Amino acid sequence: MKCATTTLAVQLAAQGGIFVSDPKEPNFFSNDEIYAQGMEWYESLFQDAGGAQLVGEASTHYTKLPTYPKTVERFKKVLPDVRLIYVMRHPIDRLLSQYVHEWSQRLITGPIEEELLMNSWMIDYGRYAMQLAPWLEAYGPDRILPVFNERIRSAPQEELTRVCEFLGYEGTPSWVESGDQNVSSQRMRKSPVRDAILGAPGLKQIRTGLVPQGVRDWAKGFWKMSSKPELAEPKRAELERLYDEDLAVLGGWLGTKLTCANFKDVASSTPMAFQRARSGV
Repeated sequence: MKCATTTLAVQLAAQGGIFVSDPKEPNFFSNDEIYAQGMEWYESLFQDAGGAQLVGEASTHYTKLPTYPKTVERFKKVLPDVRLIYVMRHPIDRLLSQYVHEWSQRLITGPIEEELLMNSWMIDYGRYAMQLAPWLEAYGPDRILPVFNERIRSAPQEELTRVCEFLGYEGTPSWVESGDQNVSSQRMRKSPVRDAILGAPGLKQIRTGLVPQGVRDWAKGFWKMSSKPELAEPKRAELERLYDEDLAVLGGWLGTKLTCANFKDVASSTPMAFQRARSGV
């Protein structure tokens, strides 16, 4: 789980009167090749919404600078009054989870510190103030709700209620226990041959019926990361200094002090919103 965006999307979709697109992450406004399909394609994702009071999606690419620099401009053109939710997590935890995700997709292959030298964008994705700045400038603090993974875990019902109130939901939200969603540590690395075999019609029933669970778990181990990635202390300290600079700005916008050291305690205990006087927008 990188930041709990999937978890929140699942919970919102479970509420009557709220429709979340399928796929939940169309990445329409960020990815050039998807944006080229046009607004008619994007609108078709919501054609089954029926009489839903609220419709939405949960693309994480929309806050991935510098990779997708045109997102905010495209958004503002067609959705000038949209309400936005930005989900965050301790930046070091998010970075480690991102690394596992990229590894599982075979987009990176080396040790984490080696990959960070070549792929600094993985670090940038966790610089939350940097990612938020263009959105705050375009939409203002009243239309963006900051949400934290740590708060969702510590007070799920309260946080879901807060999100729904921000969205103007007219129903009574209720948290549905469904387990963690999109957990990075459980990811298996992509394997075209394996995936083609396992995806063959009828094979799933044979596999689950004839192959013992222990054997299946043993086989999965060949495609799972053998151990969680860890940062050497000098690299972790370097990243914490970098993130602390960004968190100082974010904390100013939220009216609190945020650092890597206190992030989990503050984020889990306090629902936060942007302070207009401090936002700088």
